[in-house]
Amino acid sequence: MGTRRLDILFVHTSASKKIYQDLAKSHSAIEPPIWAALLANHCRSRGHGANILDCDAEHLDDERAAILIGEINPRVVCYVVYGQQPSASTQNMQGAVESANVLKKTHPDLPVMFVGAHIAALPYEVLEKEPSVDYICQNEGVYTISNFLNAIHSVNFDPGKIRGLGYKDENGKPILTKPEAIVAKGDLEHDLPGMAWDLLPEISKYRTAGWHSWSNNTEKTPFAALYTSLGCPFKCSFCMINIINRIDSGANIVSSDSNVHRQWEPEFVMKQFDQIAKLGVKNVKIADELFVLNPRHFMKICEMLIERDYGFNIWAYSRIDTCKVEYLETLKKAGVNWLGLGIENPNQILRQKIHKNSYKEVKITDIMNNMRNAGINVAANYIFGLPMDTEKSMQDTLEFATENMAEMVNLYCAMAYPGSPLHLLAKKQGKELPEAYSGYSQHSYDTLSLSNKNLTSEKILAFRDKAWMEYHTNPRYLNLLETKFGFAARENVENTTKIKLKRKILGDRL
Repeated sequence: MGTRRLDILFVHTSASKKIYQDLAKSHSAIEPPIWAALLANHCRSRGHGANILDCDAEHLDDERAAILIGEINPRVVCYVVYGQQPSASTQNMQGAVESANVLKKTHPDLPVMFVGAHIAALPYEVLEKEPSVDYICQNEGVYTISNFLNAIHSVNFDPGKIRGLGYKDENGKPILTKPEAIVAKGDLEHDLPGMAWDLLPEISKYRTAGWHSWSNNTEKTPFAALYTSLGCPFKCSFCMINIINRIDSGANIVSSDSNVHRQWEPEFVMKQFDQIAKLGVKNVKIADELFVLNPRHFMKICEMLIERDYGFNIWAYSRIDTCKVEYLETLKKAGVNWLGLGIENPNQILRQKIHKNSYKEVKITDIMNNMRNAGINVAANYIFGLPMDTEKSMQDTLEFATENMAEMVNLYCAMAYPGSPLHLLAKKQGKELPEAYSGYSQHSYDTLSLSNKNLTSEKILAFRDKAWMEYHTNPRYLNLLETKFGFAARENVENTTKIKLKRKILGDRL
């Protein structure tokens, strides 16, 4: 009796060299592909054979990946296009498309499916633009994928009967079927029963970012990432995270139309933490868009982490208006050593414009001081070039960041990520958008940030790069790191500042 053919192979690719340039060699993280592991476990729970090929962790080039996929010979090859942060799906299309193109040259009969936030944002465009993509999922794809696997065994397979699917007819015309539901909150444990850690490479192949490792004796591996919740209840104009929740395939749907937030029960989440603890993990990223949101959820998880005392080095995200002082002691005891704060812009008027109905006036410096007093490090996030920004307001943002030094800072350009309200607005206004997927990366050669009525893309990107270098070479910042984390942390940053990113729109040559 022959071995049963694998039903589906989930593939996670990498375009890190193109996306991060020379930062990819040792400074960028290699993160477990959370959605690939969630989808694989879902398929197994429905009785389907599933496996994962993580090309990033295994350092596989496209040719080698194509050979391995051909040898496995699954019924469906599913490229899961997510990334290390919520807006990374578009830039990671670069690696997924290149890999699929190579695969199709050698194995043209293998069906190729794409799922991810960029695909959910632009389903018709992906089908029209990418000849190697046979099928797409219109949202998170959970039920679409398992229903597809049920149907593909049939002699009378008809993709038109599978909800939430996109495909091409015999003339190459893109077709979208009726939308499929996303997993309801009450069904998370049953239909998304955790990550398939056993299908991933050795945990030692995953590494966290340098700054996160500073609170773990600068040890980057092993590293695990997981979700305790999905989605976000807010509607920020620059964010596309909720586009993956769409259940409307009509035109002009953006992330703010699908602001759905769901949480696994704390007791279920703890089983995931128990699993990674057994793997010897200390560095943990809670990848939720907002972990510090619902105290009945995150405080219960923290209390159980305190009871288990695994010694995790955790980082997670919080809004500045949900990061309340009464939570901080418990978060720290649970192992949360870093909180990422979406400050974006310290100007209250500009913040009100970008956060819209979820805006709350808060004193940012008080929150940062409260975190430090509790022993939690600040990972501050700022954005240059938002719609109302000027050269003066960008300089004000930089001065605020410099005066209120965070242990880690991300300095971004405003980017019209597909699926975000900013992207729809930019298209309506006829603004120039990146031609290549990698152009949506903050660190690539062909980065093209969003211009506004006051500033060109070139000015915004040049300011961002100059600001990043000024901050990270500031003696106050370097002394802060050395005092708090030791010389290795300072050296890590100093080595990073020796790598100059080349920018096409600024006249650099590769």
